[in-house]
Parts: sequence; structure tokens; C-alpha cells
Amino acid sequence: MELNDLLNHTSEWLKDTGPHADIVLSSRIRLARNLDKVPFPHWANKKQSEQALKTINEALVNVEFLKKALFLKLADLDSIDKQFLVERHLMSLEHAQRTDHKAVVIDEEERVAIMVNEEDHIRMQYMQSGFNLFDAWNNINKIDDSLANELHFAFLSDWGYLTACPTNAGTGMRGSVMLHLPALVMSGQINRVLAALAKLSFTTRGLYGEGTQATGNFFQVSNQVSLGHGEGEIIENINGIINQIITQENQARETMLARNKAALEDKINRSLGILKSAHIITSQETIELLSMVRLGCDLGMIKELNRRTINELFIITQPAHLQKIENKKLSAQERDVKRAELIRNKLMM
Repeated sequence: MELNDLLNHTSEWLKDTGPHADIVLSSRIRLARNLDKVPFPHWANKKQSEQALKTINEALVNVEFLKKALFLKLADLDSIDKQFLVERHLMSLEHAQRTDHKAVVIDEEERVAIMVNEEDHIRMQYMQSGFNLFDAWNNINKIDDSLANELHFAFLSDWGYLTACPTNAGTGMRGSVMLHLPALVMSGQINRVLAALAKLSFTTRGLYGEGTQATGNFFQVSNQVSLGHGEGEIIENINGIINQIITQENQARETMLARNKAALEDKINRSLGILKSAHIITSQETIELLSMVRLGCDLGMIKELNRRTINELFIITQPAHLQKIENKKLSAQERDVKRAELIRNKLMM
């Protein structure tokens, strides 16, 4: 498998399968691990970072789950390739910005992505479509066990796994769920929901994780602290919160249908009309309009499209994807034109 092969593959988080796929795009479990007696990445010198990368790479090739995985050194990638991986949720923005002695490993299904020498020596994630954190945990736990047979992780009996950020210590686990919440946003209830999440020690980010703002009515909710909590307890807590949000979003949708169905239908169909006819469109406007069209599919107001098609448009219209499709760099205006053309063609199929 090569990097460009991903262009013809549907990302796991966009497959529209799994429980509650109308509201929950994906469930992700991420584990942070560090090598024992090796300085954390931000403190390591060049020689230590190079050795950590080599040691981890040698261990990864022995993991059965990763036999067909793609191993990429970030120093070998150009800026578009790195942005492309960020857009596909396969690595973080921070990892893409500082590339010396770093790598990312991706399995052929795009469910597993392992960043080497990010904030921690190893940050591995397993992603499932829909609402299914326990399944994601069971799978990444197998990979973690395999790596533990090859590597010595920094671990203390009183503290658990040691991590660069104290909030990740203990299990080193962060569970996150990507939610589409247009009804809560339009009804003005989202700020109350976000405030409640913050009080319960959950953090909310945008479509592309840490450092990004919510856009297109997408919110990534995750636990903020893992120290002192077991993996099962963390997942149960997240599941409880997410189930409440799903209920509230469904109730908000039902209320809008009961009170303002005509106005809602008009907004949804106007959004679809713009997407079908626009010849220049920005990435931001695209996400916002696609969010409304996706809601229209969920509510049965748009029958000629399915959620998977809409989901795929969220990613292939992103800047790096457009440039990979065209196989050349494009200016912002050229991307806006190409994006509009791609959307028109996709929606007319």
C-alpha cells in the first residue's frame, strides 16, 4: 500500500456503519505510551529521537495486525501529503508541523494509526464508524499487548503509564466520539450542553481535534483525565454522556419538525441547491451546507442521496485532498473552483 492509495479508500470514520451512525460519525480510542528510560520527545536530543524511532519501527513490524501497514517518515512527505493525513484523521496537526525523527503507521483499513515521536513516543489510535467505543478498545488493546511484548514502556505501579502530559497518565487512554449536532446548534441548546460537559471533565474540540473549533455542527467529545480511572470506567462514563447527547439531539430534531418543518425543509433544500449549482465555494461554506444536507438525509427530506455520499464529500473537498486528486498545487481560488465542480459532479451522479 502507498500513500496515494488512500485516495480511493473510504476513511473508517465516514463509512456510515455502526450504532447511531446518523449522529455519531466515529468512536476512537487513543493510547499514549513512552519507552522506559528514554527522554520524552520534547526533551530528547537528535540521537535519542532517532534511536526511539528505530526501536519502535522494529517493534511495529512484528505486530500481526500491522503486517500490511503503511510506514511513513514525516521527513519524506511534502506539506500537502502531511495535510492530507491530518484531513483523514490519521495524525494530529502538531505531528504534521514538526517532522524530524517522526513517523506515522497506518493499517490498510485506516482503523489503526500510530504516531511515533509526537508528544509521546507512541500515540496509537483505533477508530470505528458509529458509536462503538468498547469494540475500538478491544482491538487497540490487542495491539498494545503485542507492542508490550516487544518494548519496555515507562510505567510505575502507583501512577500507571507515564506520559508527557499529566492528564494522560494512568491508563494513557483517551476515548473520543465525533458527533453531528445540527439541531442542538440551531435550537440554541449547544452552549448549555458544552458547559455541562466541561463541568464533568470532558473536553470538546472541532472536526480536526486539538486546537480546532467546531465547524459544520461537528463536535469531538473526549475524556480529559485518565489518571485514577480504569479503561472500562472511562468508556462507561463517555458512553453515558454520549447517550444523553444523542437523546437531546433527537429530541431537538423532533421539536424542529413539529414546530418549524417548513422552515427547516426550506433551509435544507436551499443548502442542497447551492451545492448543486455553485461554481465557486469555500471549504468552510461547503462543510456548513453539507451539514444541513446530511440532516436532510437523516430526516428523510432528501431521498436521492445517502449519508455515505455526503460523508465522503466532507473529506474529498478538503484542500489537500483536492490537490492530491489534481496531482498539483492549487491556489485558494483554484481550490474553490475545483471543489464546486467536484461537488456538482458528485451530486448529479
